[in-house]
Amino acid sequence: MRSEQVVRHAATPLTAPVYPLRATRFTDREYLNVVYRTDPEALRAVVPEPLEIDEPLVRFEIMKMGEVDGYGPYVEAGQVIPVRHGEEHGEYLHAMYLDSFAATAAGRELSAYPKVMATPRLFTEAGTLVGTLDYGSQRVATATMAYKWQPLDQREARDQITVPTFAVKVIPDYTGGLRVCDLVRTRISDVTVKEAWTGPARLQLNAHVMAPLADLPVLEVVSASHIVTDLTLSPVAPVHDYLAEQRRSA
Repeated sequence: MRSEQVVRHAATPLTAPVYPLRATRFTDREYLNVVYRTDPEALRAVVPEPLEIDEPLVRFEIMKMGEVDGYGPYVEAGQVIPVRHGEEHGEYLHAMYLDSFAATAAGRELSAYPKVMATPRLFTEAGTLVGTLDYGSQRVATATMAYKWQPLDQREARDQITVPTFAVKVIPDYTGGLRVCDLVRTRISDVTVKEAWTGPARLQLNAHVMAPLADLPVLEVVSASHIVTDLTLSPVAPVHDYLAEQRRSA
């Protein structure tokens, strides 16, 4: 393989990449979102500067991907934190767990999503929408919401899932240091809201050293939503360079 071919492939492994190098379209992406109040000190310990926190809130989400270009169906769960970057309000992607290696690799390598392999599920049972997350054989999270309890305004549903999102992109060098350490921003686009519901919900988080969702404890459930959409993920763009900041302050 010639040098110019190596650069053109730009994926691992070179001869059999696990994800396509293009924007990803999701069809019938189903969300269970539970927003809860947590310990403000615990939030401050995990949200990186220059992001700021206005309220001590966390959104636990389970997303069931009905069909995804290049990947097929999979399920994802995680925690996102409402934040502010300057005057712009958005969400910080704190933790994401999913059952697709290809989507895990693509999220980490192409973007900055903090993705880890685990076993989330989203299903309906006895008039209840149920979301669970297992890490290995251990139950880490259980979310329940009354199924299709009350219609949610579709504009509000769109606003919930199209806020700007922030994450930290880290690429190590070959000596134990860092080549890249950026705060990046992205935003979901081309959204069609197909269904939107709200209703009463509960959330239980269990302590686990490798999936420490319970480090942001549930003090009060604030709201919940159940949304089905089609959408496209946009590429990330850097908004803050931590290494450059470190060099300036040295």
